[in-house]
Amino acid sequence: MKDVEKTNVERENSSKRMRRRKRKMNLYGLIVILLVLTVGITVSYTFLFNISEIRVSGESDQYTAEEIVSASGINKGDNLLRLNTRKSEQRILDNLLYIETALVDRDFPSSLEIKVSKCIPGFNIVYDTGTLLVSQQGKILEDNGFITPELPVFYGFEPENTTPGKPVVSADEQKNEAFAEIISRIRDSGENLIASVDMTDKYSIIVNYSNGIIFKMGNWTDVEYKLNMAQEVMGKETVKGKTGYITMIGSNQCSFRTSEAPGYNPQITTTVQTVTDANGQPVTIQTETTTTTAATQPEEPVYEDNVYENDYNYDENYYDDGYVDNYYDDGAYQEDYNGGEVYYGE
Repeated sequence: MKDVEKTNVERENSSKRMRRRKRKMNLYGLIVILLVLTVGITVSYTFLFNISEIRVSGESDQYTAEEIVSASGINKGDNLLRLNTRKSEQRILDNLLYIETALVDRDFPSSLEIKVSKCIPGFNIVYDTGTLLVSQQGKILEDNGFITPELPVFYGFEPENTTPGKPVVSADEQKNEAFAEIISRIRDSGENLIASVDMTDKYSIIVNYSNGIIFKMGNWTDVEYKLNMAQEVMGKETVKGKTGYITMIGSNQCSFRTSEAPGYNPQITTTVQTVTDANGQPVTIQTETTTTTAATQPEEPVYEDNVYENDYNYDENYYDDGYVDNYYDDGAYQEDYNGGEVYYGE
């Protein structure tokens, strides 16, 4: 019996030793793994993945590849893992005004690629003391004090910041919304007929087209829809080749009045600006423009009972039921030759 008890004790002690040994082995294994990882990370951040090649791709007419690399702050020998790509991208955008986008991409084990796209001048923004040249994506390129020809001109935008290299932002959020939709339309369409936009009154935005048509858009809401509607009206056979103005009526109808109609008298705008020359002296620049920003056509009264009445040698009543004499919201139109006005809707 004693032998049996002794055997049981020895087995129990042996089992405990094995468990302790296993725990120690696990601990040693964990320590070894941590050491290996530490050494591996240290080597990777010091000796491995160092940059030996920097490639620049994309379009840039203003800057060389060397200038772009220098602006990024990246050098050969820098470690790919320690590189902050976002900071490098922002350095490029801040230092090189005519770079629109920058992407820094690691190419392991030892290469780096910088992809850039160039800024394309898109708009003029006239403000109190100067004129901003802005890219198609909304980046301020220059505060140059004169209007760049062939580019749309925005009046009354009220830029909050005029620093080149920064995004152009209005102090009025609702003007920002309208501006974003207008430049998106211009940028995406590829064919721009918009000559100028007067946003001085955000409740009565006026768009001037280069074909001699003035669009009285109304307020800042649904800008894309309103521009599409104006474009459709200008594409009508009854409108092509004519000059005049388009006016929004309600939220889904608009009218077109030819320049022969009574009261049509667009105003020509001349911009006079004071800027500072290289010696710090004020210089006055007068910009002659043929951009029309308003029409003196008397406003047609809109009554609170939702009846629209227009009296230009004729009387008509327009109701919210979508019916305008023989006109419906199905794309048809009604024209009064005496007054020269055509009404369109969807």
